[in-house]
Amino acid sequence: MKPDRVDPALTTRADFARLPADVVAAAAKLPTATLHEAGGKIGALPSAIKPVDPGMRCAGSALTVHSPPGDNLWLHRALEVARPGDVMVVFAQGAYEHGYWGEIMGTMAQVRGLGGLVIDGGVRDGVLLAEMGFPVFSRGLCIRGTGKDYGATGWIGHPILVGEITVHAGDLIVGDRDGVVVVPQARAADVVAASERREAEEAAILNRLRAGETTMAVYGFK
Repeated sequence: MKPDRVDPALTTRADFARLPADVVAAAAKLPTATLHEAGGKIGALPSAIKPVDPGMRCAGSALTVHSPPGDNLWLHRALEVARPGDVMVVFAQGAYEHGYWGEIMGTMAQVRGLGGLVIDGGVRDGVLLAEMGFPVFSRGLCIRGTGKDYGATGWIGHPILVGEITVHAGDLIVGDRDGVVVVPQARAADVVAASERREAEEAAILNRLRAGETTMAVYGFK
């Protein structure tokens, strides 16, 4: 028989290491595609996950949440243990057709200084979230409500699977109009540095193209 109430402390880990602020700040200036490519084509979350508003960007350490399907109680619990700068990343067991997040939760997240939300599912209050400016990346908008099952088990701060990518608490999360990329925490500084070099190299290539060269010549294609 399922218990009436699961103790969230048993499956919550909030004291994991976060990324250095300078690494996050540098990553926030870089395109997700560049981080993905410079890291060796890593960490691309499903392309269906996009910003609620095209201008939204986020960067920060992942606060992972494994939520029961169609239920957002564990997202509320995660908001209580989140630290400033965290980007909440949520897996809801493939139950996409629910609005797990809206204006109320976005307001709390904004007040607490979170860096954003990435959810493999739906959200609602799209216009209000866009007006607030809190970065939200989701599979889309859905008005269908969620439950609050106190007897259901969830996990906070533990590994989750989003698409084909395993996300660990503390990994670097960066989102922009193109999508969301995950970079393992241990590689974050190196991948950010490689991305900065790649951006400089591409700037030089653009100058050559503007001067009249062709991509075939610039890249040595045959």
